[in-house]
Amino acid sequence: MTTIKTPKKLIEVALPLDDINVACAYEKMPGIGAHPRGIHLWWARRPLAAARAVIFAQMINDPGYERNLGRGVNKERARVERQRLFRLISELVKWENTNNKALLDEAREEILKSWRETCELNKHHPDAARLFNPNSLPGFHDPFSGGGALPLEAQRLGLEAHAADLNPVAVMINKAMIEIPPKFSNLPPVGPVPNSRKQSKLPEQWSGPEGIAEDVRRYAEWMRDEAFSRIGNFYPEIQLPKDQGGVKSKVIAWLWARTVKSPNPAYSHADVPLASSFVLANKTGKEVYVEPIVSGDQIRFEVRYGKPPAEAKAGTKLARGAKFKCLLSGVPIDPAYIKSEGMAGRIGMRLMAVVAEGKRARVYVSPTDEMEKLAKAANPTWKPNTSLPNDPRNFWTLNYGLSKFGDLFTDRQLLALGTLSDLVAEVRSKVEKDARNAQLPDDDRKLANGGVGASAYAEAVSIYLAFAIDRCTDFVNSLCGWSSTNQKVMHLFGKQSLPMAWDFAEANILVDTVGGYLPAAQYIADCIEKLPLSGGQGFASQANASQSEIAKDMGLPSASITAEYFENIAMPGPITA
Repeated sequence: MTTIKTPKKLIEVALPLDDINVACAYEKMPGIGAHPRGIHLWWARRPLAAARAVIFAQMINDPGYERNLGRGVNKERARVERQRLFRLISELVKWENTNNKALLDEAREEILKSWRETCELNKHHPDAARLFNPNSLPGFHDPFSGGGALPLEAQRLGLEAHAADLNPVAVMINKAMIEIPPKFSNLPPVGPVPNSRKQSKLPEQWSGPEGIAEDVRRYAEWMRDEAFSRIGNFYPEIQLPKDQGGVKSKVIAWLWARTVKSPNPAYSHADVPLASSFVLANKTGKEVYVEPIVSGDQIRFEVRYGKPPAEAKAGTKLARGAKFKCLLSGVPIDPAYIKSEGMAGRIGMRLMAVVAEGKRARVYVSPTDEMEKLAKAANPTWKPNTSLPNDPRNFWTLNYGLSKFGDLFTDRQLLALGTLSDLVAEVRSKVEKDARNAQLPDDDRKLANGGVGASAYAEAVSIYLAFAIDRCTDFVNSLCGWSSTNQKVMHLFGKQSLPMAWDFAEANILVDTVGGYLPAAQYIADCIEKLPLSGGQGFASQANASQSEIAKDMGLPSASITAEYFENIAMPGPITA
């Protein structure tokens, strides 16, 4: 077997690690705005800066590589050239340069230059025609693509990116990041401009994925409006108190506490709240809290403005875990009792407060019986009955009777999520019709069949709109807390577990707030615009890494070929992550 000549790569010599580390740390900061990771949640995301630097350095020949081939080399000239490449990497990894065309073009030229040097070294190899085409860069294959950082950055650097994973969610995320956008690159949006944005100045030209991102915004607004026309009666505005303006206002969230029957025999017929705190806002001078008013065997909640009493901070909680006290009798409620009530399906919920929009700040309103009855009157047509994993260490809800996915949502939440899910199917037909009217090819081929016409485009937009519902679900469930510091609904997946929530916030999914559908879709659209404006093609597929045919199709050896050949071919041929 003829040995392949492999130049030493820059990554084998040195990297500007300090600059890369700074860029990676900056990328993780919450204030940087939209990021491709926001298209869909995936655990263990890798920084794009590190992926970009590693792939670039893996593709670039070290300036002193000729020395390894027995040729003379000027060490000083190699050192100077290496420093030039380090400076290029240091600029390339900066967040603000993610889509810097001039910088990316320079990086692609460097990659092509090194690739042609490699091709020249191996021009007499018997497989040179197949493996070493100087006019076509090698492909990049990541058999464990996960969140897609590596294939995305390979594509950004001009390589043809192939992503594979066993998990179908990872596959869909990779399709949304590297496969779909290039199919519809530089196309203008096809959807009609919503009335709310007709005064906005729109670009004359649409670069890269900007057009499809704009359509995600437009059709998401149509979906939100259509959902409101169907179920808006469950999301009414409320009348603010006179001291807060006395006008009608949109609700941002409803704050609930779970309840059980009092364990005291004298009050066994009454529901008592399990609240970990009654504090709603804790900013100094602008504190708000809920005061539970006990009258006989009845409890009602009143919103108070001012510094809360010490007992309000702990709610009815006595200690860590499911340890509470009965507000009616003062007796402790044993955790075992709460678990037994939960397993029997007898845990209820009470509305403690309503959060509404104010002119300058959040307005907190005391609940009424009508507000609570309206929420509980929602009747979803579908409820997911798949059982949660039997893993009490990470799925804490199981001990309290919340054992199925559908148990993690209120009926109103299920109604809203189901309505929006139905609208994804409806909007797909609408997008396809608009795309035909915009003169997109009418090939009737789906994305899976390589379609690039109206039908495929409608599928593509629908995928991102469905992702927006997924994003909402992170905020629209009965395990989300209310942040008294930031005064907003907190999302569920802060960690890879489902903790039990005793008091929770129900976000209004039909308004422009945290947890709302339109803000979720708009954020995803912003993230789409952070994808490469140009670059290589991308392909994502579901595959077992040990049985994948992708590498073989790209020119990598099959499993039957010797490891020695694999080691020789892996670097100059198609790159594997």
